[in-house]
Parts: sequence; C-alpha cells; structure tokens
Amino acid sequence: MSVKTVKLEVNGQTYNLTYNDESGYWEAQATSPAKSSYNQTGHYYSMKLTATDDAGNSTMVDDKDPTFGEDLRLVVKEKVAPVVTITSPTSGASLINNKPTITWEVTDNDSGVNPDTIKITVDSGAPVMGSAITKQAIENGYTCSYVPSQALSDGSHTIKVDASDYDGNAATQKSVTFKVDTVPPTLNVTSPANNLVTNQASLTISGTTNDVTSSPVTVKIALNGQDQGDVTVGSGGNFSKTVTLKNGANTIVIKATDSAGKETSVTRTVTLDTGAPVFEEIIIEPNPVDAGATYLIKVKVTDA
Repeated sequence: MSVKTVKLEVNGQTYNLTYNDESGYWEAQATSPAKSSYNQTGHYYSMKLTATDDAGNSTMVDDKDPTFGEDLRLVVKEKVAPVVTITSPTSGASLINNKPTITWEVTDNDSGVNPDTIKITVDSGAPVMGSAITKQAIENGYTCSYVPSQALSDGSHTIKVDASDYDGNAATQKSVTFKVDTVPPTLNVTSPANNLVTNQASLTISGTTNDVTSSPVTVKIALNGQDQGDVTVGSGGNFSKTVTLKNGANTIVIKATDSAGKETSVTRTVTLDTGAPVFEEIIIEPNPVDAGATYLIKVKVTDA
C-alpha cells in the first residue's frame, strides 16, 4: 500500500499536497491568513494534516500532537504599523495652562496596540511610559492622556508620541509644537490721565503694549460700554485711538489680549465739561469809594 493523499487544513482553508518525486516530500503552496496570529489562541493559527493511503486508512496530526504539534503552529505577523493621532494641543496652539492635559489616540486594526510601548516625550526630557499615561481602551486601540508632572515654562514646547503593535511594528512618531503663556501682556496707557476734566469732546487714547511670549497683542477700547472698533497696534506696541466723549463722566476701558488669550485692562475716567462759568451777581462796597481807601468786591458765579 502507499500514501494516496495528504491534506492540510488551516484557518478554514484546505490545501491538497502533491508528491514531489525529486524531494520525496508532499508539498503545496499555501497562502497565509491576511490577519496576524497574535489574537488567535496561543498567538498562532492551528494546522491539521491528514494522510490517507490507498486502502482508506488515514492519520491526522495537529497542533496538539506531542511529536509534531510545535511544527503545526503557524505564526503570522502583520506589517502595518499603528497610527498615532495627537488630539490636544493642536500644532501652534497657545495655552495659558502650564500643566496642560495632552491627549492622543493610538489604533491598530490587526495585532493590536501594545499599551506597554505607548510613550510620550516632552521637549528633550526622558520618555514617559506606563501608569503615568492614562489609557482608555477603544475599538482597535487606546485613547491616552498625560499631564506633565512639572509645570512647563512659558515659551515653546514640543511633544512626541511613540507606540508599537504586538507584532513589533513601530508607528510613525507624531509630534506637536505649542506655546505656554501664563503671563498677561503689558499695557501702559499714557493718555488720558485718570480723572481728567476737559472741555474737548474729541479725546485721543494712546499707550504701549507688548507680550514677549505670545505676540501679537490686540487692543480693544470701550467707551461707556461701547466698543470703539479696530485699534491699530504698531510693530513696537504703540497704539492710539480717538474717541468722542459725552457731556459728564465717561468710563474708558482699554484691554490688551495676547494670542494665548491672557488679558490686561486699564480703566480711565474722563469728564467732559463744555459749560462756561456764569456770573450771577457782582457787589462792590462801598462804591463810590474814597481815594486810597479799601473796598470789598463780592462775586457770585456758577458753573454748569
């Protein structure tokens, strides 16, 4: 008697092997499964071989066989790396919080993201891994967040995120550069002086502003609660705006805002008085008066 057929079964596929006279082996070209074997039981695809002779006798061996079991465990590894997406902060963002919550996602739809490989690096510091990163499982991966243990200095910072899947494929490193600004802009109002009293309805408000970390600075002026429109700030931080006062007390609020949203404001009170004094009564006593003598003058005057 002789062997008539040899059949391979793996991952639901069946292959008939053909005897090779030259090598003396039964052979077949098979196609590996499209997915990694990592998520299979034991991290491999089980294989089963069945040999049948001319008389119909058959022998089967599979991955449980004490002799050939190790040889019938097909390990398949994917080649597609995980994908990293940094969700916050965004590139170029200006933050007023010096301990911001950094968030990102890592996904891999085959062998899966290995959470032990997820790491974040802030500037040139040591990579942070493990429990310092909060990881929430999602479909095909994790959402992650990290709060720096030390406050970041004002200025520019770069974060870098790395991760790999269970088959050892490393994701393309993603990075984001942003700014931290905890200091509000400077604001010096040179005109008008506070509590100014004037008879001119037209008033020029002027001053200087600056922010070393988060230029440019925008300036807004409100007169009696009404926005006065665009204010041009020069390259040196100088600004001026002409407004029209109402009779009586006027409240002027000048506000400087940097690109991180930090604000500084100055309030000035200016009174417009256009009513001239009015003489109501003039008394000279005595009148007439003797030459070289003293006289008294009395004036009653009011101002609207």
